[in-house]
Amino acid sequence: MISRRTFTAAALALGFGQRCALAQSYAGMNSSAEGFATVVPGRLFSFPADLGPHPDYRIEWWYVTANLTDATGKAYGSQWTLFRLALKPGAPQQGWAYQQIWMGHAAVTRADLHRFSATFARGGVGQAGVDANPFHAWIDSWDMRGIDGMDAMKIAPLALSASGKDFSYALRLDADHALVLQGDAGYSRKSEHEQASYYYSQPFFKAAGRLTIDDKPVEVTGLAWMDREWSSQPLAPDQSGWDWLALHLKTGEKLMLYRIRQTDGRNYRTGNWISADGKPQQIPPAGIRMTPTATTEIGTRKLPTTWRIEIPAHGMAIECTALNAKSWMGIRSSPYWEGPINFSGSHAGVGYLEMTGY
Repeated sequence: MISRRTFTAAALALGFGQRCALAQSYAGMNSSAEGFATVVPGRLFSFPADLGPHPDYRIEWWYVTANLTDATGKAYGSQWTLFRLALKPGAPQQGWAYQQIWMGHAAVTRADLHRFSATFARGGVGQAGVDANPFHAWIDSWDMRGIDGMDAMKIAPLALSASGKDFSYALRLDADHALVLQGDAGYSRKSEHEQASYYYSQPFFKAAGRLTIDDKPVEVTGLAWMDREWSSQPLAPDQSGWDWLALHLKTGEKLMLYRIRQTDGRNYRTGNWISADGKPQQIPPAGIRMTPTATTEIGTRKLPTTWRIEIPAHGMAIECTALNAKSWMGIRSSPYWEGPINFSGSHAGVGYLEMTGY
């Protein structure tokens, strides 16, 4: 979902100073975006062009999560994310003066461990970037690229790889349905005011490949989900973070939900029910109930790692449980929780949960 992470750590790692870092913290996502492009309804998306970057906007990402199992049925999760942040608006500068910075996050998870890594780069010097056609997103040696004559409307097939000091993975992603525009034809509201993003997903990836943890490789298969968002001001002044879910139902449907937490306690909710044949149906805020039912302590934080989700219009009442409740992405000053989940009740399946701003 939009904005889905901050660039505080990137700013610190690249030496841009505390003021820049604070401006891009979770609360900083509601700061003024004067000079940057604005998100408005009615955009006409174009592919493959919109697979590439949109540097007139302040923030965007390319985001893939996968629910995987090995031959014995043991569950795993993987995450691959590339973020782009514009430090200031204006025409692109050259070389090291280029005002775009990039950050990559990668992780693997199973019930007894969670491993993550982060890497940072300055744009304009070849360390990181995204090409729309042929599609290729990279940061250092982490790579996501189209293969075998990739279909831009399916964003498939893709080759995806990343590594940390104690893990690595290489996956192939295939899809038999087109990508899905989230929100109102790709215009995704984040508040009752003007905060919004452009947002589309590919929720129909099938994944296959290899995970290696502590030098022990394992072949895996499963389901993956890609999110693409860009915006300039994704949060309102009274919003501090979000709880986001992407769910793969065993019946073949997909469900995206999030609530953005507001200081008045009302919270902004929205979702998208995607049929098994790829047709989206937006769910209004009043039609979504997201209720935390259990918390996990991680350091000084308490995070809701078990949720009850109710979507009355679709007869859904489920309980979502984390595969590993300690799936904490402890990335410098921009930490967050991200990990695989399973759910049961009126519907069953697997998915991913992300929580920021705690």
